[in-house]
Amino acid sequence: MTIEPYRKILGLPGVRALLLVGLLARVPVIATGIVLTLHVVNTLHLGFAQAGLVGTASTLGTAIGSPLAGRMMDRHGLRPVLAVTTVAQALFWIAAPRLGYHALLAGALVAGLLALPVFSLVRQCLAALVPADQRRPGFALDSMAVELSYMLAPAAAVAAVTAFGSRPTMHAAGIGVVAAGIALIALNPPTRSAAEQTAGETAVPRRQWLRPRLFALLAISSVLTFVLTATDLTVIAKLKADGQTSWTGLVIAVWCGYSLIGGFVYGALHRSVSPLLLAGGLSALTIPVGLVSGGWWWLLVALIPAGVLCAPSLSASIDTLSKWVPSGARGEAMGLHGTALTVGVAAGAPFAGAIIDGYGPSWAFAATGAAGVLLVLIALPFWRLAGAGAPATTPIAGAGSTIAETVAAAPSTR
Repeated sequence: MTIEPYRKILGLPGVRALLLVGLLARVPVIATGIVLTLHVVNTLHLGFAQAGLVGTASTLGTAIGSPLAGRMMDRHGLRPVLAVTTVAQALFWIAAPRLGYHALLAGALVAGLLALPVFSLVRQCLAALVPADQRRPGFALDSMAVELSYMLAPAAAVAAVTAFGSRPTMHAAGIGVVAAGIALIALNPPTRSAAEQTAGETAVPRRQWLRPRLFALLAISSVLTFVLTATDLTVIAKLKADGQTSWTGLVIAVWCGYSLIGGFVYGALHRSVSPLLLAGGLSALTIPVGLVSGGWWWLLVALIPAGVLCAPSLSASIDTLSKWVPSGARGEAMGLHGTALTVGVAAGAPFAGAIIDGYGPSWAFAATGAAGVLLVLIALPFWRLAGAGAPATTPIAGAGSTIAETVAAAPSTR
């Protein structure tokens, strides 16, 4: 392991600025979900079920809109998409604090559909700025930046709502989202490398890249967020059941720290690891967490093995996707990846909640991990039969070059 790959990545033109703007831009975007939940519960005086429906509406809109925004970026460039989504977010957050519940529900759906595509955009531009053989540490840095954003945003949102109320915080969150959009428009990072632009690659038909192996990769990506979201909720329930709710923030923050460490180590390794293997390992190592008892500190220890695989799993899935998809379809593919992650988030919480209510949090850890392993095993035949295990070079019609497909089948490394 060496840190030299990170030095090379951060020395590339435009990478530092993109990662920094991406880190700061994600914070208000992540915070908006918590702010909306607290607004419905604290200010509109409704239940968590109604707040959950607002979150579901926003999530559904984002799942639909993410690949559409990516496709528009492939065809028309970054700035037109950012201009439309930034204006849409400004209008929503100006109106949202004054809306009644049903109007807020409809507005959340539309705002999700026209959400600022920060996550997929940063990854698409990172793939354009970084040579293919250096993308693994590049995407590892991006995954670590995501972890930092998730460590900062919820705490900031809760603190702001507690101190100032939900309506002023909604305005502040809206200002942050709009500022993020303006910053990305001003930065205007390339969505294709200089070589790809010179080659003049045009839009590529979906049938040439949207194949079974890519569906398998998207399924694996959903497994990751399914397990992580379910684990997050189960950790909260476990600490509550043990009468240690006050330690929840610390436990989750340290859990994110494990992921940061794992992402750093993975990006500095000399070899990549199959995302299928990482997702399976993450799921399997979640199963025994529920066996731990005796205090929050033992829960921290039990979360280490699965925790260090979080960021590596995500970065490996993005790295693989960037190698399998031509640059002319990269935006839409990254959008589909974002949709897959969103689907996993949407499924993880209700699954864990049902197990917690019926059998307790200890069983929820086991059920979540077992479900993840099962889903990975279901994806395995598609991964292998689609030719993911053998190096191949597939010409892409309409492209100026070929794509080297060098991802090995799990459980081997590539």
